[in-house]
Amino acid sequence: MPLVRVYLPLDSATLAGLRTSGELAPAPVAAHAALPAVARPGLGNDEEDREYAAWSAAASDADSVAAQGNRRVIASADVDAAVVSRIDENGTAVEVGSAVPLPRIASFHIDEEAGGDVADLLWYDVTELDDVIALLG
Repeated sequence: MPLVRVYLPLDSATLAGLRTSGELAPAPVAAHAALPAVARPGLGNDEEDREYAAWSAAASDADSVAAQGNRRVIASADVDAAVVSRIDENGTAVEVGSAVPLPRIASFHIDEEAGGDVADLLWYDVTELDDVIALLG
């Protein structure tokens, strides 16, 4: 089955739940994805452009879910294409129609400093979940 890379904005409670249960749930899970074949004003259908748009939108959403003065966190995950539904035909917003198990998560990305630029998000391997949680602590 084909996979789709999704970007999931997370907060500290969701990360703690992921550590405890081994999945991001309940479904549907809000995310962003670089789905092809959508006409978007000002944005071509180049895969890199779509990826950057999805990444940036997830970072913006992570601002909304982060506790005041806390760092943004985004998880990158590869999920079955069949469970991804487009929410906004002209955007990157999607819903993942099933829980996202920890083995599907490829990496975490967290602000170097709270309020940083999207380019300043640091990369953490999925095995470093406890470290990411500690950084929010």
